[in-house]
Amino acid sequence: MLHTFSYNLPFPSWVLLLIVLWTLPWKGYALWKAAKNGQKEWFIVLFVVNTLAILEILYLKFWQKKTEPCCEHETCCGHEKGEVKK
Repeated sequence: MLHTFSYNLPFPSWVLLLIVLWTLPWKGYALWKAAKNGQKEWFIVLFVVNTLAILEILYLKFWQKKTEPCCEHETCCGHEKGEVKK
């Protein structure tokens, strides 16, 4: 037996879907960057606090650890510890 749930939302349900579709990619990307950069405090805050992706976007823009390229090129060219991979 299928149950339908009726919520008394102050807005149409499609708005909730748009909010979820907007927030999840930003949250996932910010959490991934915080974990990869070893920023445990930021990971916890981003995981717990929901701000419609505003906090996640601010983190990605201003507070994530910036990584230096391995050489003067924009993309990695195969350098590792000063040596070129062959």
